[in-house]
Amino acid sequence: MCRWAAYIGTPVHLDEVVSKPEQSLVAQSVHAFECKTQTNADGFGIAWYDSREEPGLYRDTHPAWSDPNLRSITHQVRSGLFLAHVRASTGTATSRNNCHPFTHGCWSFMHNGQVGGFENFRRRADMMIPDDLYGARKGATDSEALFLIAISEGLFEDPKGAMERAVGKMEALSREFGHTPHMRIGAAFSCGQALYAVRYASDHLAPTVYSSRTADGTGRLVVSEPLHKGECWEAVPAGSICRYTADEAVIQDFVPQT
Repeated sequence: MCRWAAYIGTPVHLDEVVSKPEQSLVAQSVHAFECKTQTNADGFGIAWYDSREEPGLYRDTHPAWSDPNLRSITHQVRSGLFLAHVRASTGTATSRNNCHPFTHGCWSFMHNGQVGGFENFRRRADMMIPDDLYGARKGATDSEALFLIAISEGLFEDPKGAMERAVGKMEALSREFGHTPHMRIGAAFSCGQALYAVRYASDHLAPTVYSSRTADGTGRLVVSEPLHKGECWEAVPAGSICRYTADEAVIQDFVPQT
């Protein structure tokens, strides 16, 4: 399992989320509290938005706590919308192409969870990615396949429906060719205007997702695990998709479609 954090609001330095809080993402890469794998050392990544449509992207295979470049970049870069992730592999290789977030065009996507038995139907999942998108398939993870399938399902025009269809198709493959748990997803994604989060599972163990307004009220944090003990964190209900801006949160039911 992995840990991730996302922010939308007034621009802040990335280290306000990635390394400064008492239970920051870097701290969670060493010792996370709300997942089975306490150490998340199989790489990290950050996607951030600024003045261009496509996000900046920095990923590497080092543990987040040991990379001085990560600390330097997050100390200097400011953004009003960014996604950050530390990885604990569920079976695929530790490589830069398998590190989250994944990006394509304006979209960025990161995931915590699993698709049961993905190694048994990876080729079938890849065949759901259209030819014009398949060149963007750089790694071997279930997460990247899910992301590209969602893009092919119309993520730009209909983020909720596209993700419901992508998750539904992957869950159906797991039910036919894989094993339990068929689908567990705690994910965040964006195209630079709003931040979306999904929490869903085919069983009763949906990965945790929380949200909180910042102390000054100018931004919102969406995380897999709280960054502070004292802030007011609200758990996103299982079976939900959320759309966040700096000022608004809209929560809807998430129902995978095949």
